Amino acid sequence: MATSASSHLSKTIKQMYMKLPQGDKVQAMYIWIDGTGEFLRCKTRTLEREPKNIEDLPEWNFDGSSTFQSEGSNSDMYLVPSAMFRDPFRKDPNKLVLCEVLKYNRKPAETNLRFTCQRIMDMVSKQNPWFGMEQEYTLLGTDGHPFGWPSNGFPGPQGPYYCGVGADKAYGRDIVEAHYRACLYAGVNIGG
Repeated sequence: MATSASSHLSKTIKQMYMKLPQGDKVQAMYIWIDGTGEFLRCKTRTLEREPKNIEDLPEWNFDGSSTFQSEGSNSDMYLVPSAMFRDPFRKDPNKLVLCEVLKYNRKPAETNLRFTCQRIMDMVSKQNPWFGMEQEYTLLGTDGHPFGWPSNGFPGPQGPYYCGVGADKAYGRDIVEAHYRACLYAGVNIGG
């Protein structure tokens, strides 16, 4: 897939504006899983004050016909805040808000698997259930090719690279470290 020439432009101009004071206002970025079940969507709203807990965040809505979550009729969908984190991109007091999606009739959207998971966790709450996951990822360049791979092929077996150290084994380490630190800043319960 070809990329836009603008993907190579300097992002430094943005930093000038990100340093502007925002007064007492707070930007809350609402994030949800779209109708594909794989991709994220988001939109940001301005709050008059910093929310202290999830109950301080209002529900919001969006057009589900643009996110593969509804047909053209009755396309109103609702964003119900479920978790709130400090925003590592915009910094305090701004927030990232993970949301459940409800359809126009207030029933969970097909890709709202958190709803079912929460119901099951509530049924076994006396057993103190845990929920965890491991997420591996590959860093891709703007050309869609993985960092560190030979230009016309594949790398050798995983053995030498697994938990590797050094510029010839661990590609994109700065991104990995930045991601880890951003999770800690945000308050994501990350184990390593």
